[in-house]
Amino acid sequence: MSNARIIIIYGGDVPDLCSHSRSHSCSLALLRSLSLSLPPSLPHFVLRRKHKASLIHGLEDLLFYTISHGREEIPVPTFIRALKSTGLLTSDPRLKQCMDQLREATQSSPSLTLLDRHLFRKFFGNNTVLLSQAFRKRFIIPDFETFSSHINRLYGNAKSKSSGNVADYIPQLAKFSPDLWGVSLCTVDGQRYSVGDTKIPFCLQSCVKPLVYAIAVNEFSTDHVHYYMGKEPSGLKFNKLFLNEEDKPHNPMVNAGAIIITSLIKVRNNVAFFSPPPRSRFQSEKETGDRNFAIGYYLKEKRVGRPCFPDGANMIASLDLYFQLCSIEMTCESGSVIAATLANGGICPITEQRVLSTEAVRNTLSLMHSCGMYDFSGEFAFHVGLPAKSGVSGGVLLVVPNVMGVMCWSPPLDKVGNSVRGINFCQELVSLFNFHNYDNLRHFERKLDPRRIGSEEVSTVNLLFAAYSGDTDSLRRFALSGMDMQQKDYDLRTPLHIAAAEGHEEAVRFLLHACHVNPDGSQPPAFTQPTLPPPTPLTQGVGVPERSAEVEHDAEPGRREGVRGDRRHGRR
Repeated sequence: MSNARIIIIYGGDVPDLCSHSRSHSCSLALLRSLSLSLPPSLPHFVLRRKHKASLIHGLEDLLFYTISHGREEIPVPTFIRALKSTGLLTSDPRLKQCMDQLREATQSSPSLTLLDRHLFRKFFGNNTVLLSQAFRKRFIIPDFETFSSHINRLYGNAKSKSSGNVADYIPQLAKFSPDLWGVSLCTVDGQRYSVGDTKIPFCLQSCVKPLVYAIAVNEFSTDHVHYYMGKEPSGLKFNKLFLNEEDKPHNPMVNAGAIIITSLIKVRNNVAFFSPPPRSRFQSEKETGDRNFAIGYYLKEKRVGRPCFPDGANMIASLDLYFQLCSIEMTCESGSVIAATLANGGICPITEQRVLSTEAVRNTLSLMHSCGMYDFSGEFAFHVGLPAKSGVSGGVLLVVPNVMGVMCWSPPLDKVGNSVRGINFCQELVSLFNFHNYDNLRHFERKLDPRRIGSEEVSTVNLLFAAYSGDTDSLRRFALSGMDMQQKDYDLRTPLHIAAAEGHEEAVRFLLHACHVNPDGSQPPAFTQPTLPPPTPLTQGVGVPERSAEVEHDAEPGRREGVRGDRRHGRR
């Protein structure tokens, strides 16, 4: 006995969970298969377990067995699919090092198609925290697969919208097919999903305006920027030659305001710090920019009192930079990361680096909410209630603060200049999910909240049912989520008691070796008194605590909760 550890689970009355199909010989076989024995001198259920290394060494191994469903090896494609189901992509910069190592290993050794826990720890040990958050469903959207299926449905509904016309006043925009339609999203945790034509580049046009404003506030300050700029919606078309009562552009989301903001950046940096757009797009934008030149000269003419342009600004050079900014090409996938950066308070979700100040982000989202959708801004704020910015190329940049960013793109525009499909998608998104700014008020109609973890993830009843049915996969998920694996029902039975009673060897192994459940500490004091009745042949082999005689037997562990008092008085 010197090399053995004695664990005692006190016997008692056999619960009804196993009364239908379990036998004494079955329970004894289970215990012997687990290297356990029953010394004849002890009247209770005694387990002997040799000292040995745990099956799980740290979080990495628990994570591995959760992904592999308890198997010792997992195919690489299966792991990739499991990773994508959480919302993480293999192209995520945070996973670049480990994915490069895995790619190099598979290329150098084509026979490497399976990962064991040692290889898993080697390749992904540096990303354990990120992966554990993903598989523990601790991201902002825990059930990302279900959420993605809803996005697919909304995408399909919007795709059927065929109204609207492609902008043709800029030749490069007129070349796009009206059938193009794509949606990409990125959450504040870096979960990403795309559907449709999301890899085709398109020029940002007015979608660049909130980004330029945010950079200006980040570079200078709110007071400095708004010395030249108002904050109110204009109530006019975005390209009108009109200023407010202080001879300032109404806001940075109209062309006049965006030109002034660009001049601030140009004066400070002297050169543009964006990647240059394609020459053809830039030339097309500049050659059709007569209205913007007119706005520029109109602003330059206002020299009495407070000038519109900052000191040292060159109007022509500022317009040149403005045309370049509007001509920057981007895909929906890249645009969603930008939107998610705004949703995340200025920190890029996939690099975890701060790129904008919180002040800049707050001001930008406020102006996007009130002025971002041209003459439809009030309607959009009323029905959708989220910050957004549209462009004549068909893009809609949508921000769900503290949750995610979305980039929609479809060239056909309505009479105001917004994407028909993009507007429809945003409206349907808020109709389905409680993302509207005021959906958290009481007595509103019930909507889905993708940020909430389902009750099956936190319920003690479901933990007991997993043990009752031998669902080791669910037990692994519960353990990885940090749930207490020694929780008890009102009868003071733990998952280990129930799994042992039902003869689920794998579940018992997992609870003992992986979760390190302590059978000694799990015994209810009431069942450790020396006045215990002698065990029956069956209870000696199962080892569960004796149940109270005043409570009726029930076939399911979850049904006992909440009915104890009624059954004491004989009611059902």
